[in-house]
Amino acid sequence: MDTIKLRIVRPDRLVWMGEVDHLILTTKTGELGVWPMHAPEICALGDGLMRVYDGERGDQEQRIIISGGYAEIGMHEVIILANHARISYDVKRDSVDRTVARANRMLDALGPNDHNRAYWQEKIAWCNLLYQYGEFND
Repeated sequence: MDTIKLRIVRPDRLVWMGEVDHLILTTKTGELGVWPMHAPEICALGDGLMRVYDGERGDQEQRIIISGGYAEIGMHEVIILANHARISYDVKRDSVDRTVARANRMLDALGPNDHNRAYWQEKIAWCNLLYQYGEFND
């Protein structure tokens, strides 16, 4: 059976790499299913879950939280260049709580027209995705 070589990269590291049967991307225009022999394209990623399926493990679903970036889709390879990416089971609630608290403190300290507000607002938006899709075991 044909597979797809998948790499998920964010600015600071490789998040995930492996062979998959198919995947479902969250794009700016909706969901996009990708199977082997998909027509080559580049698409803008939205905010949400990417679902990855591997038939060798009983079509087990791997969930990856994504925020922004691009997907380069080839016939047998997909490269995800994400602004933010985290495997859903790898989210720690206390870490997200600390990040939100710090971001709120920073926003409170910044003036209303300070350009640094955008950075901290994006941090909070990312944390909200982690709260929504994270698989917390604590």
